[in-house]
Amino acid sequence: MQEEVVTRAATLAEIAQEAGVSAPTVSKVLNGRADVAPATRERVEGLLLRHGYRRRGGGRVSPLLELVFHELESAWAVEVIRGVENAAREEGLSIVLSESAGRLSPGQSWVDGVLARRPTGVVLVLSGLDRSQREQLAGRGIPFVVMDPAGDPGRDVPAVGTTNWDGGLAATRHLLDLGHRRIGLIGGPARMMCSRARTDGYRAALDIAGVPYDPELVRAGDFHHESGRRAGLELLTLPDRPTAVFAGNDLQALGLYEAARELGLRIPEDLSVVGFDDLPLARWVGPPLTTVRQPLTEMAETAARLVIDLARGGRPGNLRVDLATSLVERGSTAPPATG
Repeated sequence: MQEEVVTRAATLAEIAQEAGVSAPTVSKVLNGRADVAPATRERVEGLLLRHGYRRRGGGRVSPLLELVFHELESAWAVEVIRGVENAAREEGLSIVLSESAGRLSPGQSWVDGVLARRPTGVVLVLSGLDRSQREQLAGRGIPFVVMDPAGDPGRDVPAVGTTNWDGGLAATRHLLDLGHRRIGLIGGPARMMCSRARTDGYRAALDIAGVPYDPELVRAGDFHHESGRRAGLELLTLPDRPTAVFAGNDLQALGLYEAARELGLRIPEDLSVVGFDDLPLARWVGPPLTTVRQPLTEMAETAARLVIDLARGGRPGNLRVDLATSLVERGSTAPPATG
């Protein structure tokens, strides 16, 4: 019979002995006192974090990862949750989910809840923290990482993203290589960095190919299915409609599918469509969707591992990580019809 192993928290005296300092010095670091040498502070903070203590207010760290979504959408969010869960499971951590209801930063009530829960760390998806919120978390030693930041997170903010510009370029170049020249775009919200980058990649591909940018072929969406449908109906009823459309994400691409069906257009015979994300449903729609794969699960897992490393006192050499996108060709794209 295997013997059960019982662990206990290290005392401050044991941490002091391990760090080679006095117990009062450990107490000063734990309570945020300034009269400690920087090298000593760093060594003690690393040990405090490893053993689950937090500065300023003391107390044990909860074995939790806070996962905050800009909007909690099922298909997209499931891939992110899966990645965070992969990392959390290995560390014996649980996940707390919350949503900022479309705001670029969560409200003060969320911050108050985090400070009360004292999680190991926070992963924010398509959102961020304002200066006051950042200072509050830093004051309690709670690290955070932004995944796919909506705006510029700042040089000192750890962030994990993907090569959105490259993805927009690859999607549009694929359609150009098939022979399309009237290529529409259904972009995402202009305030989001990922959306702007994908649009810039679209424009760059047109410019490289010598195809003039036509604003009449561009519509703004909100990354939801219905906005893809509405924008699709507008584009596909133009007097000189596009023969292909790059949708800013897979949900908008599916909305475009619906618009094409309503107008009696066939995909890809009458209209080629490229999405962005490569959600599992992209493989099962008819026809299967050509799309740009952004590795959502890997991005989320990377963000979770980064925040866990920060909680242990790690000092990553690079605070910005961008994982590569790739084009996945399926049945929704073909050369334009002739005649």
